Amino acid sequence: MKRIGLISDTHGYFHPKLTKYFGECDEIWHAGDIGSLEVTDQLAEIAPVKAVYGNIDNHVIRAEFPKNLRFTCEGKDIWITHIGGKPYSYNQFTRPTMQTNPPDIFICGHSHILLVQYDKRVNCLCLNPGAAGKKGFHKVQTVLRFTLDQGNIRDMEAIELGKMPI
Repeated sequence: MKRIGLISDTHGYFHPKLTKYFGECDEIWHAGDIGSLEVTDQLAEIAPVKAVYGNIDNHVIRAEFPKNLRFTCEGKDIWITHIGGKPYSYNQFTRPTMQTNPPDIFICGHSHILLVQYDKRVNCLCLNPGAAGKKGFHKVQTVLRFTLDQGNIRDMEAIELGKMPI
């Protein structure tokens, strides 16, 4: 059993509530637009981090993290990328894989819009944790937290960290 904290679009900002909400997580997954390695370093003090780079991330972050990350966790095939689209509207880069070899769980960021949606056409749970940073058009900073247990997903929580600072 693994408790997962899912975050995206921090844009260099580490929200102080992350320590509280991810404190009991076994792993933290970051879906890109990290903004600064200081963010992943701070997350790694809480739990081991798996991450991908996003479109705003510089060469230093791109050297540290891949564009796509596909792995198995608790019997589930996971694919994390930053820009991926959403169910029924995947982008040109993710669409071919989603049609021929979809994961069990597809994770992306970029939109700054929190999304938990099952795509029954490809039997895949699609997750976007929204945005936890202070840059962007989102009005509330959000993350997701859930448990993977021997092929089962449970205890999914959408967590609001707070309203965007003015």
